[in-house]
Amino acid sequence: MGILPIPRTHKAFKSKKSKKTMKIKKGFVLRDICGENIIVAEGKENIDFTKIISMNESAALLWEGVKNKEFDAETLKELLCEEYDIDDATAENDAKALLDSWIKAGIVE
Repeated sequence: MGILPIPRTHKAFKSKKSKKTMKIKKGFVLRDICGENIIVAEGKENIDFTKIISMNESAALLWEGVKNKEFDAETLKELLCEEYDIDDATAENDAKALLDSWIKAGIVE
């Protein structure tokens, strides 16, 4: 009995750098309400006034930069580095923290 070949789809062939991409959940939009950047859930099924999601200028910039696209923490990091004069490590930490908060808030999938 010989050794069977491992299919190319096997997890051993998948890059350790493969990233899970996210996207903004349908129905969530960024609005300027009285000078504040607020995430609003549009549609009757999304109405829940117990959760107000406010974003600072940087988070709003990233939201606008990735709306209608798939993205990951690396994408957010790159957008931060393009807009602000910060080092990669700081941008990466900030991007990961922001993405984690978006996941916990249930506004990305």
